[in-house]
Amino acid sequence: MSLLSGADVSDRPSTLLICCGAIAREIVSIVRDHGWDNIRVQCLPPILHNDPPKILEGVRRKIHENRDRFDRVLVMYGDCGTGGGLQAMLEQEGIESIGGPHCYQAFAGDAYTRLMAEEPGTFFLTDYLAKNFERLVFKGLALDRFPKLRNTYFGRYRKMVYLAQTKDPALEEMAREAADSIGLELEVRFTALGRYVPFLENRQVANEPPDRSS
Repeated sequence: MSLLSGADVSDRPSTLLICCGAIAREIVSIVRDHGWDNIRVQCLPPILHNDPPKILEGVRRKIHENRDRFDRVLVMYGDCGTGGGLQAMLEQEGIESIGGPHCYQAFAGDAYTRLMAEEPGTFFLTDYLAKNFERLVFKGLALDRFPKLRNTYFGRYRKMVYLAQTKDPALEEMAREAADSIGLELEVRFTALGRYVPFLENRQVANEPPDRSS
């Protein structure tokens, strides 16, 4: 999946962002809102999280397919269950990533660490997962057909925390329905776009074109 495709018109070094489809809307909105016409975004399917080694394989493939087409490649994945394998591969390839364990930490920052310390049995939602919970989780785990599996999958969870990127009552209601469907209490935390914005701003500012007005 490729977004914001087309010829680069900026004289800044061209940059490719490789990210998960679950955060594609957020990453594309950052790029558009900042007017970064030298940045392109390519996404891998969110379902790869069901088999983390495929994330590593998919990201490496994207790097090899695009390294010669862009001046720089940045990876917007955390570890995402690869057991350090993704970061090791990126170091071999000489590619920088946003780092961290996963998108929940990237959105929530230090609050994620505090939440996990307070209650390790916390199930997290983002905007994407709130919107797609029934399809990806409830039906994906066959809970609609086999309700007794609820305790197998979620018996050790104590609450659900919705890390909201947008203040959308419809999404919050979806999150409440998701929590109710697996018998968890819901807590809502507004995170906006978390670490993604400063991560990209810091790297983009370093590559602004020189001031030719003087």
